[in-house]
Parts: sequence; C-alpha cells; structure tokens
Amino acid sequence: MALTERMAFIKEIEKIRGSTVITFLTSVRQNVPGIISDDAVRVFFDHLQLLPSRPVKKLDIFLCSNGGSGTVPWRLVSLFREFAQSFCVLIPYRAYSAASLLALGADEIVMHPFAELGPIDPTVSNEFNPVEQGTGRRLGISVEDVTAYINFIKSTVGIRHEDELIKAVEILASKVHPLALGNVERFIAQSRMIAKKILSTHMGESDGHTISEIIENMASKLYFHGHPINRLEAKKDLRLKVTLDASPELETVIWNLYKDYEIEFDNLSAFNPAGDLAVLAHQQGAPGEVRKEYELTHAVIESNKLSSKHTTKRWFTMLHNPQVLQPQIREDIVSQGWIHSGVP
Repeated sequence: MALTERMAFIKEIEKIRGSTVITFLTSVRQNVPGIISDDAVRVFFDHLQLLPSRPVKKLDIFLCSNGGSGTVPWRLVSLFREFAQSFCVLIPYRAYSAASLLALGADEIVMHPFAELGPIDPTVSNEFNPVEQGTGRRLGISVEDVTAYINFIKSTVGIRHEDELIKAVEILASKVHPLALGNVERFIAQSRMIAKKILSTHMGESDGHTISEIIENMASKLYFHGHPINRLEAKKDLRLKVTLDASPELETVIWNLYKDYEIEFDNLSAFNPAGDLAVLAHQQGAPGEVRKEYELTHAVIESNKLSSKHTTKRWFTMLHNPQVLQPQIREDIVSQGWIHSGVP
C-alpha cells in the first residue's frame, strides 16, 4: 500500500485515541537487519518539531522492533516527555529488547492480541568477544548467560568450594576474554540503571519496590532472551501498565496499519540474494558475472506530516572462479541513509 493509505490508518488511530501518533518500526525481515540506533533520535526530533503545540496532550508511539542499542530508549523517553503530557506505546507485533525497554517508559502500553514484549537483558559485543570459527564473526555475549553459568556451577552442579569455583571461572576466562567479561558486568549495571530511570519517569518513590520487581523480572527471571511476553503475562505477572480492554475497532486499525508496514518491509519474505543470483545464473546459461541490485528498508519513522525511511541500495554480484568450487558473492553498498518526504 502507499503512504496515503498508512496516513489514513494513523489518522483513524488518532481519532479513536484522541492522540498524536508517530510510528517507529525497524525491519524484522529475515536476513535484513534493522535495529534501534542512535540516529533515530535525531529523526524523531524532526517529527516532534512539527507538532502543532508543545506539549501535546497524548503522544502515541506505534512500535515494532527486534531491539538495538540499550541507551536509545532513555534518550527517546526523555525526548517524548519534553513534547507530551502523556506518552503511550501501541504494539502490533514485536517489541523486543531495547524496544521493550522503550515501552517501559510509557504511561500506557496498548498491546494487540498478537503483540509480544521481550526480556531487557542486553547482548554485549566488543573487540574482546569470542570469534566464530570459520566466519571470523564476533559472537555476542548475553549478560545473563554469564551469570547463568556461575549459577549452574553453584546450584545445579553443587560446587561450593572456593578452589573449585575459581577453577570454573578460570575455564570461562580461557574461552572468553576477561575484558569481555568485565564489559558484561558494566552492561548489566547500565541496563538496570536505564530501566530504573525510564520507569521512574511515570512511577514515584512509593513505587520503588514495584520498579525493582519489574527490572528483576524482565532482566533476569525470564531466563531466556528470546522469551515472548504476551499481554496477559505483561499485565498480570510483570505488572506493567498494559491495557487489556482496547476496543475491537482500535485493535483492527492497529493490525491493518502493521500489515501495511509488513508489505513495506517485505517482512514475510526471507532475503536471499544468493538464491536470486543462482536463478539468474541458471537463466543466463553460461558462467560469468551475475549482478542484482536491491533497495532494502531498515527503519521507518512516520507522522501525519513527515515520512522518514532508512534504506540501503546494494549490489550483490556472483563471481565465478574456475579455481574455486563454490561461486563467491560480493556485496557492495551503493548508498545508505535516511530519506525524508512530506506527507501529501
């Protein structure tokens, strides 16, 4: 569908909710990374600057993302509080990791029946992380995996003696650089600090125990970073400010808007340039260089006056080398960045 159709859905949500809506989605398409990153903050500011007044009574963020940088949610929540008396999040599908952290800052979380939140324990990656054999790719370290290893040794295996615990830590340090483990500890502390700051924007000192419980549950007690949190679990077990009585009319338009973005990102189709190039090579019939150009959408921020998309244009080339059994594929990024356009 076109931008004009999406704007109609956005305006319908605004009418039902009595709010101003800004959408924020990153790609959840297989093999097309789209993450919450620092550059989104500047783009959001452009959209907020176009608001008819400041602060608006209610700001709704239509959110779908697999996550990203753990510091961006705090920056965005602080920004939203500058421009709105009330800030709410509408979730049609996934809001994982950093997106869940962003949702924690909302006065209200409206989850579609298909929507999911996720744990907020971060995955750490830096130059000291282990390298995957064969690819040379640095592996991310889940902060909870490290603590789970120690708990496994102490609780499940039953090792309590100090010398044996030291040996267990030495084994871990032989596989993972000590500075990478130190970085994990820093990220644990930072993640919990940011979660506390975000929750404190709409919860007072008297809610201190509840804030601590929410952080502990979402950072540690769900055990698995990929655990999907449905809206009943989010409301009843995690005690988040989730609305369970959204009208069927609102749920329908939320889902229709998401489906439009699903087409925009091509989320239902796995990105497979190697397969596409193999088909082209077969059609060509003779060995040689085969190239295909793609334009990929990684993130979208839209309001009723402005549309912003982060896209990349890439060339994928299949190279045939008689000395190599398998053909090689080269990827060239031709252009990348945010593209802004006014809403008609």
